[in-house]
Order: sequence, then C-alpha cells, then structure tokens
Amino acid sequence: MSVDGAHHRGLVLVVEDEPAIADLVRLYLARDGFGVHVERDGPTGLAAARRLRPVACVLDIALPGMAGTEVCRRLREAGDWTPVIFLTARDDEVDRILGLELGADDYVTKPFSPRELVARVRAVLRRAAGVPDGADRPRRVGTVTLDPARRTVTVSGAPVQLTSTEFDLLAHLMARPGRVFTREELLAGVWGYAAHAGTRTVDVHVAQVRAKLGAASVIRTHRGVGYAADG
Repeated sequence: MSVDGAHHRGLVLVVEDEPAIADLVRLYLARDGFGVHVERDGPTGLAAARRLRPVACVLDIALPGMAGTEVCRRLREAGDWTPVIFLTARDDEVDRILGLELGADDYVTKPFSPRELVARVRAVLRRAAGVPDGADRPRRVGTVTLDPARRTVTVSGAPVQLTSTEFDLLAHLMARPGRVFTREELLAGVWGYAAHAGTRTVDVHVAQVRAKLGAASVIRTHRGVGYAADG
C-alpha cells in the first residue's frame, strides 16, 4: 500500500479491511499532518509495523488472516511498544478488556467520529512523548523508580516495560502520592476524555501495571472511590 501525508507528525499505520473506513481514517489523519500507510489484513499489517516503525498503529480487530489483537500481542511480545488504538465494530466489554490487557493504549468502536479518532491518536502520542505534569525529576516509592524525563520505570534497578498509557497512569498517581483519584478523574487526567468512555478502562490498566510491577506495586485501591499511589 502507498503512504499518504506530509509526515510532519509522523507515520501512522492503519490496518483496516473495509476500504471505505480505511479511506476515511486516511483522509482525516492526513489532513491533520500525519503520514498514513494502510494495510488490509493482519499478516501484512504486522509486517508493515515491523518494517516501517510507525509512531502509532490503528488496528481493526476482525482482520483477515490474523486478528488485530494477535497483531498487537506479537508486537508486544517482540518488545515493540508503539502506541496501539483498536478500531472495531465490537462493543462488548470483554473485547475491550482483552485488547487493553494485550497492551493496547486505546479503543474506539464503530460507528465513530473520525475527528475523535484523530484526537485519540494525538493523545496517545502526547502521552508517549511528553513529560507528565511538567515534572522531570525521578520519583521513587519503595523499590519502584519512575523517571519522567527518560520515560523509564525500574524495580530494584531492573527495567519494567510499560505502554505509554500505563506509564502515564503510574506517573499521574506517583506525582501525587497518597492522593486518591476517582476513575473519572484518571480518565480525564491520563486519557484526556470524559467518563462516558468507560471507567473499566482504568481498572484494566491499573491491573496491568500492578502485574508488571509485581510485589513492588505502589498502587492501592480505595474501594468505592478509586486509586492512589503509596507515599
């Protein structure tokens, strides 16, 4: 497939087998200054992600040859943490949770607003490239060290691989140790959109961060309220 766009925002890989939807996504991303490369099935999409190293991937889930979830899983298995947004007709909570557990950064269901999709792409890229809350000093709680400037997390000196969204969630909590955030506050502060997007998203990402930190996890649940990081 050809690549469109002026590239000043970077190349986005779109893997979508419905031509009308792929063309719509391509059009709006290109208008926003992204280069766009489109593939129509899972295997070629995976190969393109490995070959082109895009700044973000927009993956349909129900793809010919290989599901979008499998594409994401293989990227993460290979240590590729390129931001991934799933674009799919499936609106079942189980599907959304599965996608997030595999390391996706966001999830948009069809029918969708192309402007919202572009905004979501820009949001995950800001999270991947920016320094949360404007602070660049390392934060340490117990054996966990988070370095906002380098966007790294270590436990007892050993690196922990987090997606850009998982990193920003942990950074958001660790920036204000002891402060309890509701799920709605976390959606607004980390994801940048309102609670109608589904607060279960927060729970899944918290569970993923905890699993990666293991016994060193600094995130605490405040039942009926939300989450906080240890002080």
